[in-house]
Amino acid sequence: MIFITQLIYIKEGSEAVFNSFEQLALPLIKKYRGRLLFRLRPERAAYIEINTEPPYEIHLVSFETEGDFRQFLNDEERKQFLYLKEQSIRSSVLLQGKQL
Repeated sequence: MIFITQLIYIKEGSEAVFNSFEQLALPLIKKYRGRLLFRLRPERAAYIEINTEPPYEIHLVSFETEGDFRQFLNDEERKQFLYLKEQSIRSSVLLQGKQL
């Protein structure tokens, strides 16, 4: 099993477009043996220490294999609405790990 943590930084004023993308993309995770473990938007007060720009949203997702994750990324249905992602996300950081 692999775990993907994504830190998402959106373009100012693009919250609605980002939410539209999420509504379409997130349900596809299950199709590839993945699980959205959590999705959060931390308030500034939630940080104990911060030395960088805080992300707009944080996701933790698991997939049975890296191949499942790659299939999710290459899903043809998902590719049809990637323009929403491009319109709304300024940058993101993707961290891949495994349970120890």
